[in-house]
Amino acid sequence: MKRVTFRQLRVFTEVAKHLSFSQAAEQLHLTPPAVTMQVKELEGHVGMPLFERQGRQVHLTMAGEYFLVYAKRLLSTLKDADNVMARFKRVETGVLTIGLLSTAGYFLPALLARFQSEHPGVDVRLDVTRDLTKLMDRLHSNEIDLAVMGRPPKGEYALRSEPFAGHPMVFVCPPGHPLLGVGHPPVDALVHHPLVVRELGSEVRHVLDNYLREHRLAPRIAMEIPSNETIKASVMAGLGIGFISLHAVVAEVRSGQLHLVEFEGTPVIRTWNIVHEASKVLSPAAEAFRYLMLEHGEALIGEQNAQLLTPKA
Repeated sequence: MKRVTFRQLRVFTEVAKHLSFSQAAEQLHLTPPAVTMQVKELEGHVGMPLFERQGRQVHLTMAGEYFLVYAKRLLSTLKDADNVMARFKRVETGVLTIGLLSTAGYFLPALLARFQSEHPGVDVRLDVTRDLTKLMDRLHSNEIDLAVMGRPPKGEYALRSEPFAGHPMVFVCPPGHPLLGVGHPPVDALVHHPLVVRELGSEVRHVLDNYLREHRLAPRIAMEIPSNETIKASVMAGLGIGFISLHAVVAEVRSGQLHLVEFEGTPVIRTWNIVHEASKVLSPAAEAFRYLMLEHGEALIGEQNAQLLTPKA
């Protein structure tokens, strides 16, 4: 395998990630025939097939599964080496990939606009997912440089996690809801109203469960939904009170489609964190983004919330 190239490894891992030659071609800005050629050349160097093709379906062979582990290690090592060399050059160019859970997508674009205005030579890419396990796997395999998340996971990963901003979680209801006439309703009023909430295992649900446990409440969970947008639509349709990130509802609160219900102990504040593997050598671009988040993230997010929640004249 002396003639295996970086390009072939990169194409192979992208096809393995999507299990699709056409999607890999789109991500790499190549034509599908070019991707197919790179994989065939790699399989020729390896001496055995790495993919099984059944019609339009693509699967890794057993050899492909093993080879993928080493291909990712090689690409990760090369990326670290590139980051070290960039530190010597202090060149802020190249690609910065930021992973995030979907809720962070409501505020991160404003911060990215600030970052790119200061560092126009950096190509910033977002990797958005609802699955914390997938996010951590991509961080561990060096597919992403930094992750923006709330509660960092505990367990097998050695992480450096730094809080950069508080994040309010709120209860919301539709216009005309009886609780809106109470002012600051007592928290035990929750047991008389159905809740529309995120699914078990999600970070938002973890925050809600802690809040309910703290107040010794067991309200009826009417719906569990893995989507902020669907939760908002369900609350607006009158299916219950929602518990959701403030970032996800600022537009609806301003427009009057949703209203905040100010129970005791709300908003519930969680923390946003910038996370990377403890052993990772950050590129200058990643260091610059980390600095922006730690030094200015709190103020920029707070300013954004205040602006969006200011009542219209």
